[in-house]
Amino acid sequence: MLFSAMVHDLRILAAAVLIALIPTLSAAQSAVEEAQGSAIVGVISAQMDAFRHDDGDKAFSYAAPSIRGIFQTPQNFMAMVRGGYPAVYRPSEVEFLAPRLEPPDILQPVRVTGPDGESVIALYRMQRQADGSWKIASVVIVRTGELSS
Repeated sequence: MLFSAMVHDLRILAAAVLIALIPTLSAAQSAVEEAQGSAIVGVISAQMDAFRHDDGDKAFSYAAPSIRGIFQTPQNFMAMVRGGYPAVYRPSEVEFLAPRLEPPDILQPVRVTGPDGESVIALYRMQRQADGSWKIASVVIVRTGELSS
């Protein structure tokens, strides 16, 4: 009887400790997500700034190794961006939307308005590198009319 009462009390104590930790764990997770989010926004913003200044070397430095392997040189990479991604290359407006975790990557949607005035969503697939930095693994453009509710 005494033993079962002690087990019951320990279970209640353990439950109380877990309940008390939930806000702390939630706050810690939120802080991690915020730190990752600001790092990711920083990488994308820096690459857009490099595009704005036609700094191919710098823009190419934010690309993941897989992208660097495909394009080989900053010149090839910049030619692809200029030809295929005008809204990312020369945006007139940029709005970062809520990121989404797609393990092991993070998808960062960015609403950009291109030089033609058309707004699109650029879906950046961000990959964490071995050194902890974030690199851009791909960008897919979605016309806002193609988004489903």
